[in-house]
Amino acid sequence: MVEMSVPVLRSSAFIALLAGLALGADPANITELQRGFQHPPDEARIMVRWWWFGPAVTKPELEREMRLMKQGGIGGFEVQPTYALELDNAEKGIKNLPYMSPEFLEALRFTGEKAKELGLRMDLTLGSGWPFGGPHIPVELASPRLRVARAAVTAGAAAINVPELQPSEKLIAAFLGNQELEAAGSQSFRLPPSAAGQVTFFISSHTRQTVKRPAVGAEGWVLNHYDRAAIEQHFKSVGEPMLNALAKTPPAAIFSDSLEVYNSDWTGDFLAQFAKRRGYDLKPYLPALAGDIGEKTGAIRNDWGQTLSELAEENYLKPLTAWAHQHNTKFRSQTYGIPPVTLSSYSLVDLPEGEGTQWRHFSSTRWATSASHLYNRPVTSSETWTWLHSPVFRATPLDMKAEADLHFLQGVNQLVAHGWPYSPPSVGEPGWRFYAAAVFNEHNPWWIVMPDIATYMQRVSWMLRQGKPVNDVAVYLPTHDAFAGFTLGRDSVNQAMEGILGPKLVPTILDAGYGFDFIDDGAIAAGGVPHKILIVPGAERIPLATYQKIEEYRRDGGKVFFTKRLPSLAPGLREEGDTAKIRELSAKHVVTGDDGLAGALHDALPADFTAPPEIGVVHRKLAYADVYFLANTSNHAVKGAAKFRASGMPAAWWDPVTGKSSKADLNLELAPYESRVLVFSRAGGAVMGQAMSLPEVDISSDWTITFPGEQPVKMATLRPWTDEENRKFYSGTATYERKVTATPAMAAAHVFLNFGEGTVADPASERRAPSGMRAWLESPVREAAQVFVNGKPAGAVWKAPYEVDVTGLLQAGENSIRVVVANLALNVLAKGPLPDYKELTAKYGEKFQAQDMQSVRALPGGMMGPVKLVSK
Repeated sequence: MVEMSVPVLRSSAFIALLAGLALGADPANITELQRGFQHPPDEARIMVRWWWFGPAVTKPELEREMRLMKQGGIGGFEVQPTYALELDNAEKGIKNLPYMSPEFLEALRFTGEKAKELGLRMDLTLGSGWPFGGPHIPVELASPRLRVARAAVTAGAAAINVPELQPSEKLIAAFLGNQELEAAGSQSFRLPPSAAGQVTFFISSHTRQTVKRPAVGAEGWVLNHYDRAAIEQHFKSVGEPMLNALAKTPPAAIFSDSLEVYNSDWTGDFLAQFAKRRGYDLKPYLPALAGDIGEKTGAIRNDWGQTLSELAEENYLKPLTAWAHQHNTKFRSQTYGIPPVTLSSYSLVDLPEGEGTQWRHFSSTRWATSASHLYNRPVTSSETWTWLHSPVFRATPLDMKAEADLHFLQGVNQLVAHGWPYSPPSVGEPGWRFYAAAVFNEHNPWWIVMPDIATYMQRVSWMLRQGKPVNDVAVYLPTHDAFAGFTLGRDSVNQAMEGILGPKLVPTILDAGYGFDFIDDGAIAAGGVPHKILIVPGAERIPLATYQKIEEYRRDGGKVFFTKRLPSLAPGLREEGDTAKIRELSAKHVVTGDDGLAGALHDALPADFTAPPEIGVVHRKLAYADVYFLANTSNHAVKGAAKFRASGMPAAWWDPVTGKSSKADLNLELAPYESRVLVFSRAGGAVMGQAMSLPEVDISSDWTITFPGEQPVKMATLRPWTDEENRKFYSGTATYERKVTATPAMAAAHVFLNFGEGTVADPASERRAPSGMRAWLESPVREAAQVFVNGKPAGAVWKAPYEVDVTGLLQAGENSIRVVVANLALNVLAKGPLPDYKELTAKYGEKFQAQDMQSVRALPGGMMGPVKLVSK
């Protein structure tokens, strides 16, 4: 692993960059904090990944969709040109604009200028699909790999022929066991007498990976992330034309998706680069990359992995950041995957982004937020809702919230929705959609509550940008153990960490009541350990410099706990001399068992919070307040007392859905998937008073229901409208209306319109997408609603508790209640027929496979009941 040098991190250019990225100062006092919470700035709004299919885009439709985003509470978008969904069709107004054509670039220019006019942030994927590449990348600059070919030795043979090579391949060496063979000309190798077994040939080759989900005209090889010439060619052919088109309105950031260059573990000049960096010739040790050659295997693989990581940083990440700055923009990056970048590789990008909901395990999301905390990046985004509740159009507003909260619990404070499909009206309902994602545009009937959903996420995102994170614990990532475990085609640091850390460590820390970050060698070298506690989880290989820094931290009062085993090896082959010193340092320590870790943490430092394991907690500290975000991650209500380190000050609950506040007594009572903000401050802040309690009023019967363009129909008992055969495949809205008589006491009370509790969903009732998630709770209002009392908007119903505060809207005497309910677009999709992409595939090849279409079926819609007026 490359260790970031202090001069790089503390250069004047780097400090200036951080100053440019820093957010405005924290609110000066609790009153300003509360005002910001109630009315957060647009910069905290969610963003969307905007898929331009084809791209078959037109200026009028681009503008229409941007205006819809603004109306829906969305703050901006990331343009992602991708595969076509229809052939050119003049009657429908569909024309696929070839990628990088003048027409495409003009559409990009228009979008940039219109986004600026509308006050929308625009980011730009610096390519089509992922990873970067395309027709401008020749095979010489394409993603490389080390190919191994094996051939059996013929008895008595004096030589063995070289296997057939592709024109772009180059033979490096041949081995019989661990013995390197001597070439006998250009086409064979000499064999020793009585040779037997197999000869292994090592060949500098290419992965042959092509860009995934490319737009028309963007097809081609994935570029070599280890060769600067490849990204320079990409800048010239793709980056420069797009940024020239956006010269008047540069994007806020250019974007690089997760590194998914599968099997990329070599490059043409790797042997020379390796010798330069590691100080020895790798060629005689190549068998260690394909098998076990004995005790040196791990050290050699470490050196191989570390070299790959350095090359990716120097020839991909650094040039991208520099190029972005030259073009008056920033670089946002999902810096994980293959090539094997490290946590500290994020120090080379402006805007870290993560992905993944595994808040109680290792995840690429916490990997990104940890880097942001360590390298002073105030905002961390995440790719959110990929694969959410597959199949497409099955996701509900509650699903959105349940997943978003898992990102917030890992420190994310900017959501990037995956995503928004460009979809012109001419293609009909339910519109175009990406093959593996939910849809967050107006084609979903529940779009009517999107502003409410977006405001919730905007409030939480903004609140989690205030002050500083309170994470007491740092978890050291044994990056060199990951490198040492690499084999050909399996060379991802973050994927290796899942196994290295194991399933118990993260839950133990969280359940003990602490926030935490990951930390690695680069971060420790740059700034030491800024946390109160450091856990070193089962590291075998550790750089001596890192261990010495840890010892310095311990001498200065830091608490260090080693789990599973103590470090015993230096990382690389030429660092073997450090092993004795490492073992000498380890002799001063003992191993803390998994079962004893929580107790050891408590002995070292009182817990920051105590709450049931279903409740996730994030703590931010300001000069005048402590802010805790709490989220119930389960499908059942959670009740009980909670404790917080900051509990010596007055506390108030701030509701991120409504912006309202109330006095807190620290007795938790969270509905399924409910979340709140708990604020401790000596200054207090405005809170709502408590009202009298009155008997409930059941209003579950005698409603009328009206569908668009139809006459009202009386509904004596609430039931799904989809029970009617002619409504089974209906996707849209229906309006429920009823009169209610309120007593003077009720009109004066604090009253909620309550729609009942949700129903726990049975996991056996549907197949769950393997890499997605859902909320295991069905709403009593399928799937969302807007509520009006006496013609005035009262709020939206889309998550638990399923109720709306109607205080002040009821009047003594007769009142009218109107509830506009929206279901899923899934029902109209289920009506069929499902799209047939045969002609599209015949023309462009198979660019995608729509996921989980066998699970498409109509679902209940409407208001289920019971409905009550409840005072609190």
